[in-house]
Amino acid sequence: MNPRAFAQTFVAVLSLTGLGTIGYGQDKPIKKDLKITCVPKNINNPYMVTQSNGAMDACKELGEQGKVVGPSETGASAQVPYINTAITQRQNAILIAANDPNALVPYLKKAMEQKIKVVTLDSDTAPEGRSIFINQASAEGIGQSLVQTLAKAIGNSGDFAILSATPNATNQNTWIKYMQEELKKPEYKDMKLVKIAYGNDEDQKSFTETQGLLQAYPNLKGIISPTSVGIAAAARYISTSPYKGKVVLTGLGTPNQLREFVKDGTIKEFELWKPADVGYLAAYAAAQLCSGNIQGKEGETFSAGKLGNRTVGKDGVVLLGPPTVFNADNIDQFNF
Repeated sequence: MNPRAFAQTFVAVLSLTGLGTIGYGQDKPIKKDLKITCVPKNINNPYMVTQSNGAMDACKELGEQGKVVGPSETGASAQVPYINTAITQRQNAILIAANDPNALVPYLKKAMEQKIKVVTLDSDTAPEGRSIFINQASAEGIGQSLVQTLAKAIGNSGDFAILSATPNATNQNTWIKYMQEELKKPEYKDMKLVKIAYGNDEDQKSFTETQGLLQAYPNLKGIISPTSVGIAAAARYISTSPYKGKVVLTGLGTPNQLREFVKDGTIKEFELWKPADVGYLAAYAAAQLCSGNIQGKEGETFSAGKLGNRTVGKDGVVLLGPPTVFNADNIDQFNF
């Protein structure tokens, strides 16, 4: 066989065996004009707005009919009417950041029985409530990193508190679990978690909870707030209080929210992934599910536009990637 013929045969074999450029769910066509409803935790949360905008950008890119609907308050019961409406309107897919891991499952199961694809993002339900969960990063890695960041800032010694969102928020509770696991390591024996407070992802309540923590625990050396609403409210309180420069604040937030507090020294470092990319990836996963290119099974791969090819992991989890650490040196490089 001459070299040219051999090369053509080799390429053909690669294509047929899946070892070439054609991968399952990667180059298959995606249906147009799919109706995709995005239900954030609450619609007035800047983080959720950015995340939902990312989903809508992907819908536009794919030629789908995307819309964002949701409650102004947090709580699983507040999301239920929007799920039911999506079912009534015969949407093709629902993207939802769940306010509770279990309470929404019966309603999402009803949606799936009506052939509606369900993708959770940012905050998961139990696996039976959806096909795919778009996770920002490894939950274990986030929990570990937040403890490590605080520990470095307070010299691995002292009392600290956590300012979370709602008591039932899946992602918050998972990160906190891994924070507590990390704290069991010998190097943290002189650090003590004195309180987990809940601001319900509401600005004023988070502000008040921060004030309460600092008054109740006068020896507090740090606060971790793994929620963008919480860390911004805590920063606002600390920035004009005697605690500025004395109490370390870190957690998860957006650069645009926290830029002024990094520049005035209230916050030294915090972390986050790109929330718009979480929404973007969720919309692509939903479109691939609706097109029959994937089913949400472990090992499947699919194209996610500008984010490249992604692989479905155990229990239908798809990871976006590791978070970025923001500080005074790099925060002006980001705009979200």
